[in-house]
Amino acid sequence: MRVYAERPGRFGVQVVADLLAVGWTAAWIWLAATAHDLLLTLQSPGRTLVQAGDSVSGAFDGAARGVGNVPLVGEQLAGAFAPGTDAGRSLTAAGQQLIDTVANVATGAAILVGLIGVLPVLSIWLPLRVRYARTATAAAAARARGLDQLALRALVLRRIPGDGVDPALAWRAGDPDAVAELASIELRAAGLRGPRVPLRFSAR
Repeated sequence: MRVYAERPGRFGVQVVADLLAVGWTAAWIWLAATAHDLLLTLQSPGRTLVQAGDSVSGAFDGAARGVGNVPLVGEQLAGAFAPGTDAGRSLTAAGQQLIDTVANVATGAAILVGLIGVLPVLSIWLPLRVRYARTATAAAAARARGLDQLALRALVLRRIPGDGVDPALAWRAGDPDAVAELASIELRAAGLRGPRVPLRFSAR
C-alpha cells in the first residue's frame, strides 16, 4: 500500500495535511476531555447530599440502637427514629442519582464534542487519503508491469489532447515515446515518478 507520493511537492502537501488532521483530531479530543472533566465538577452538590444523607441516617441509626436496649419501651423508641433514618437514606439516594446523571451527561457531551470535531477528518480527509492510497498503489503496480496499461489509463481518464499528434493513434501504433509520455502523465497525476520524455501532450 502506497500512502505517500514520490514527487516532493505532492509528498510535502500530504505530510502537512496529515499533520494538520492529526493535530485537529488531538485538539478536539483534548477539548472533549476538558468538557467532560468540567461537567463532572457539577457532581459536588450530589456528593454533599450523599454525605449529608449518610450522616443523618447514621445518626438516627445510632440513636435507635442506643434506645433499643431500654426495658419495655426500647423497641417503640427505636421505631420512632425510623423516619429520620429513611430521610437520610432518601438524601443519599438523591445525591447518588445526581452524581450518576451528571456523569452520564458529561460522558454524552464529551462523545458529542469529540464526534463534531472528528467528523470533518472522517468525512473529508480520510476518504481522500484512502482514495489516493488506492490510486497510487494501483499506478505503482501498473508501472511495475510496464507502461502500456498506464498509457491507456491516461487516455481513458485524462482525455488528453495532442499538439499536432493524436495521442490515441500514437498509442495504438505503439509509439514508445507516446506510450512513455502518456504513462508519465498518469503517474504524475498519482504523485509518482515517471519516465522523462519530450512533452507533446497535456492532461485536461
